[in-house]
Amino acid sequence: MTAVPTAAPTAAPTPETTMALPDRIPARDLLRMPDRTAATISPDGTRIAFLAPWKGRLNVWVSDVDGSGERCVTADETRTVLRYLWTDDPRYLLYLQDTGGDENWHVFRVDLTAPDAPAVDLTPFEGATTFGLEQRPERPGTLLLQSNARNPVEFDLCELDVATGEMTVLAQSPGGGGGWILVGDELLRETLTADGVAQVWRGDDLVATVDGDAHPIGVYPYEPTPDGTGIWVGTYGDGDRLHLGRLDTTTGEVTEVDRHPEHDIDIRAQIFPSLPSALIRHRATGELLGVRYLGARQEIRAVDPGFAEILDALRGLCDGDLSGVSGDVDGRRWVATFAHDRDPQTWFHDHATGESRLLFRPRPDLDPAQLAPMETVTITARDGREMPAYLTLPVGVAPEGLPLVLMPHGGPWARDWWGFDASVQLWANRGYAVLQPQFRGSYGFGRAHMEAAVGEFAGAMHDDLIDAVDWAVARGYADPDRVAMFGGSYGGYATLVGVAFTPDRFAAAVEYVGISNLADFLRTVPEFTRPGLVNNWYRYVGDPAEPAQEADMLARSPITRVDDIRTPLMVVQGANDVRVVRAESDNLVAALRGRGVDVDYLVFDEEGHAIVNPENLATMFEAADRFLATHLAPRADR
Repeated sequence: MTAVPTAAPTAAPTPETTMALPDRIPARDLLRMPDRTAATISPDGTRIAFLAPWKGRLNVWVSDVDGSGERCVTADETRTVLRYLWTDDPRYLLYLQDTGGDENWHVFRVDLTAPDAPAVDLTPFEGATTFGLEQRPERPGTLLLQSNARNPVEFDLCELDVATGEMTVLAQSPGGGGGWILVGDELLRETLTADGVAQVWRGDDLVATVDGDAHPIGVYPYEPTPDGTGIWVGTYGDGDRLHLGRLDTTTGEVTEVDRHPEHDIDIRAQIFPSLPSALIRHRATGELLGVRYLGARQEIRAVDPGFAEILDALRGLCDGDLSGVSGDVDGRRWVATFAHDRDPQTWFHDHATGESRLLFRPRPDLDPAQLAPMETVTITARDGREMPAYLTLPVGVAPEGLPLVLMPHGGPWARDWWGFDASVQLWANRGYAVLQPQFRGSYGFGRAHMEAAVGEFAGAMHDDLIDAVDWAVARGYADPDRVAMFGGSYGGYATLVGVAFTPDRFAAAVEYVGISNLADFLRTVPEFTRPGLVNNWYRYVGDPAEPAQEADMLARSPITRVDDIRTPLMVVQGANDVRVVRAESDNLVAALRGRGVDVDYLVFDEEGHAIVNPENLATMFEAADRFLATHLAPRADR
């Protein structure tokens, strides 16, 4: 094997070596698009695809495996492409795109043999969306997907012929939030009971009950085995850690396949489909090679001996966390992406020859030595619960009495993870400490930690955030008079709770696409999502159709405490958001302005729940940068 020099760990300057912040990095520069990202190798191992800018948007590019012949193969000037995939025929690439953030995802096909031909919309159904895209080795040339083109509130299992564009409905939705899974050549029906229990049926016969009620987002992973006799499922079983099991579709028995002693299976792809699946599978056979797990850091465990050898070779390329892994059908050529707090990298590795080389750094313009390292810490909450957190301290200044930005994540059954985060680096570059608590309700830290959030919105979940601030103050990191909150989605709700329920604790707050009224939020979510609410929002928060539960939800809603908000506040909203609709922000801002409170309010007309387009991200963070600078300045300067 050819010896390859790995990228040396980059040490950030310490207060002992310098006592000045690094040069100020403009927010627009930190938040700009990566030079390239999300690389994968073609099935035949001859080409590499990746996302890179074209006319101000991320688009799909392709090059030969040696780096020659690089060209842009999509042409979206309106909205950044977030997700693409190779088909089993290397002639075709597919990518997904919505309109202005409306989350009605269409599947587009690119023919790499016809560079001048426009992309073809394979799902040209107005007002419809697709999800669950899946390629099966035993069904070459086709794509399985779920589509609500027939009925907006029901999803049918469909098969799409990639070359011809012909789509066949394999099974219509059984209704009531149910669905279908194709195992081998057999269709099995999936249902969800009124109590949120996932069931699998063969005709009228119950095959198995799966503990899908244990997780707010349902059963994940959930993929058929290539021999057509089972389903790989994420399960807690009788333990606290989500591990991989195999459901036998004949007996209904679930047996353990793999388990990490300390981490849960990485379920981020269930929430963010552009991220890699938890299951790493052989491209030609579909056999299981490895499983991704996520605790404070990410780890991949090999379940195939041959892949274990490849995994060892890949791990030696970078000191980051091995994240995306794609191999050709021969299992010879690989592209590996490494998450890193200051220096993410993507590498090529030929396991047959031993050749390895660095393909790219997404942000070569940023000096890793000028960026702040992200540290994993543990905070003990007031009830004794141990809460993981990520702490990022600014480079070049003593970590004492700093202004602090508290960043609650979205979900809430989501989480933060170790790696490069432009917003975290922005605040650290400004001299702020950044704290990201993985409060109760966060996944990846065990079932008990997640379920401790049931009934605790604006309760113990908020106490966790206050306890995290107290932890930072007690250790001398943070100035208690200069603490700000910054969060989106559930994190936006948590930010509003912070300023409405504990306004004296925060000097400023920035929230985007946050919930102000829990009851109205649940009344306005897309109708097709409502059957699945039983395991998350209804279980954790309540059902607004029940008067007593609605009253409790309103008591936990920032809108009912709007008269208590006196913390300087900035609000950001995507006009096309279908998850947290614009009214959630409009009503809050109107109520505050009705009291004569000055609220900074940004609305992006062409964005949805995620602010995606780079010029809008830059506008948002430049405004937030100015806002926090005003309110986190030392008292003598205010």
